[in-house]
Amino acid sequence: MSDLLSQMRREIEATGPLSVADFMAQCLCHPKFGYYMTRDPFGSQGDFTTAPEISQCFGELLGLWAAISWQQMGSPSAFHLVELGPGRGTLMKDALRASKAVPGFQEAMTLHLVEISPTLRQKQKDSLKDYTVHWHDSLLNLPDGPAIILANEFFDALPIRQFEKSDKGWAERFIDIDPDGEGLRFVLKTDEAAQALMPPALKGKDNIGARFEISSVSQNIAMGLAERLKDQGGCVLAIDYGSAHANFGDTLQALKGHQFSDVLETPGEADLTAHVDFETLSNSFRAGGANVWGPIPQGIFLERLGITARMQALLNTARPDQRDSLIAAHKRLCAPDEMGQLFKVLCATHPDHPTPAAFEESAS
Repeated sequence: MSDLLSQMRREIEATGPLSVADFMAQCLCHPKFGYYMTRDPFGSQGDFTTAPEISQCFGELLGLWAAISWQQMGSPSAFHLVELGPGRGTLMKDALRASKAVPGFQEAMTLHLVEISPTLRQKQKDSLKDYTVHWHDSLLNLPDGPAIILANEFFDALPIRQFEKSDKGWAERFIDIDPDGEGLRFVLKTDEAAQALMPPALKGKDNIGARFEISSVSQNIAMGLAERLKDQGGCVLAIDYGSAHANFGDTLQALKGHQFSDVLETPGEADLTAHVDFETLSNSFRAGGANVWGPIPQGIFLERLGITARMQALLNTARPDQRDSLIAAHKRLCAPDEMGQLFKVLCATHPDHPTPAAFEESAS
């Protein structure tokens, strides 16, 4: 039995079942036993691989997108370039290498990373050793000023609550001690107030057994970021996997060793994520006063930014043994049956910001 599982069982015995949100938060961010606090989860030796680790083109294109956004903001002489959940620092390293080509961009930039993991902070220090970086435990600690904020696979790891329609009405899913073993199990607590939390598009369509998810943390972060953009200028680029519209379903999943695993089996030892509800996320950004662009599929976003041309340039100078991996990386990032359709890209901006690059005809 893992240390975190033992602690959770003791906590449940003392105070009662945990909500799914509390369970996720402890699994991922417990200061001693949390998944992100104790390891580097990325790459072939970890549990999953993200787009920046698949190809340098991903970070390079985001760097150029950020530079174009800075120009659209009027090229302010001072601004903050921020990444939320920056992993190993790979995306930012590639973004900064590409954005050097835009005069004045890096001279005006102050670089900020929002990261809670000591292990990953050290990786980021190694990746970005040539730059002055300011680290923060929370968005609330970011200094005032116009900002360009990148959030790749950030919102999917934020805690969610889950609700299920039973024959007694709506109930919230909680996690309790399994009386038949040493593990945990899901249980339901009736909560008719759940309907007030349900995305408007789902109301009146629920059947017995239907489930929906909400992330109050994501909504609050989006509203707070939007208020910042409205008051101080800038934009947020959010890239994640999920649906463009609110849906019923259970998307909570655990990844361990690049394989799906039981969500409750090894708390703190597997990555936990849930699909992002981009419709609700968009509405939260709007509620905070930002303009919203998209979401659009990741494949379309990257193609509009020129990923095919960039890949071709790399192929022209690649060794024969590198060509297959470059072609495979392009397919994985852009093909509809891989990351190209499931992953979505949303942009929130100051109300007066022009149409962001790659979001032509995507205003909402």
